[in-house]
Amino acid sequence: MKILQAFSFFSVPTGGGTVDLIYKLSRALRQKGHEVTVYTSDFQMDPKYIESLQGVDVFPFHSFVNLPGLYITPGLISEAAKNLKSFDIIHLHSYRSIQNIILHHYARKYGIPYILDAHGSTALEHKRTTKRLFDILYGNKIYRDCSKFIAETQVGVNEYKKLGIAASRIVLIHPPYATEDFVNLPPAGQFRKKYCIREKHIIMFLGRINKIKGIDFLIESFHELCKKRDDVILAIVGSDDGFKSDLENLIHRLNLSRKVLFTGFLGGEQKLKALVDASIMVQTSRAEQGAGVPFEAALCGTPSIVSSHTGSGEDLKSIDGGFLVEMGNTRALAETISRILKDPSAAKQKALNAANYVRENLSLTKKIEDYEKVYIECINENSPKRCI
Repeated sequence: MKILQAFSFFSVPTGGGTVDLIYKLSRALRQKGHEVTVYTSDFQMDPKYIESLQGVDVFPFHSFVNLPGLYITPGLISEAAKNLKSFDIIHLHSYRSIQNIILHHYARKYGIPYILDAHGSTALEHKRTTKRLFDILYGNKIYRDCSKFIAETQVGVNEYKKLGIAASRIVLIHPPYATEDFVNLPPAGQFRKKYCIREKHIIMFLGRINKIKGIDFLIESFHELCKKRDDVILAIVGSDDGFKSDLENLIHRLNLSRKVLFTGFLGGEQKLKALVDASIMVQTSRAEQGAGVPFEAALCGTPSIVSSHTGSGEDLKSIDGGFLVEMGNTRALAETISRILKDPSAAKQKALNAANYVRENLSLTKKIEDYEKVYIECINENSPKRCI
């Protein structure tokens, strides 16, 4: 198959788990003999990251406007007009983007089927005026002509259903993990040494520093924890996505400046070093499609606490793979952290449950077939509409 993956940008510090998924999915598809191309923008482009994706053609079109959800790439228009008809299937990642408008137009023109993998971006709550306008002008058309919708958890399935998408058009595929990357873990202590951490326990958040990630809730809970013990430090690992200054103000107001560490983005080996040294991974998101980071933490032997109402909470609850707390309940989160630190044995078992589940069910080698099956099904169903 000739497969097109499309997303607004292709930098892990910017795109987080979505970009990481596109990278690993593209690599695995290429290894199985498929021709894979990525259409994206040059926003915060990392040439070395792109070059490391050997055998995959990545087209980073120049973006003339770089605003959240609005990356204007005129070069994509001529490219799509000329070459989109050569693809068998298009995999759109995220929902509201200029790129999707362009690709939808030419996919319709040439009869090329496309799949929408929204990664939670369809959520209706707190939509800005620009998002509402997008939905009115383009959203219904993109939904109408989409062959299949990929959801990562039941939470994602329900989000699609709220939009009126028929269950028959929704496919549940849990994101795959490159489990081979977690076989030879770095020895403990390297992250701690690099950042001169003397506290006994490291409480860690890993991800984009965005309001939706609920880091303010984590900091407020950490403040409650510090009232009872002084042997903990909070490490916030990730790139700023517009919310760091708010967190710094909160940290200053709670007098936690000496107890909170911002490391910036860490990837590859540096991320593994951080996960290995963490005592607990806390993901207090207001919305989260799945247990991406908690599963990575588990593969490093580190237990996790997550918000109970999210797809991440759904994932961990189903396999007894971590601890769940109610979003906003600072006392409950502080007490859960304290309980794990006092008796880590139960937490370690939950992390082991999660790690075993990922290795047995969510490895790239096993999950890649799920994507191939959906691609082939869409291509076969669409063949009468194709216009070359």
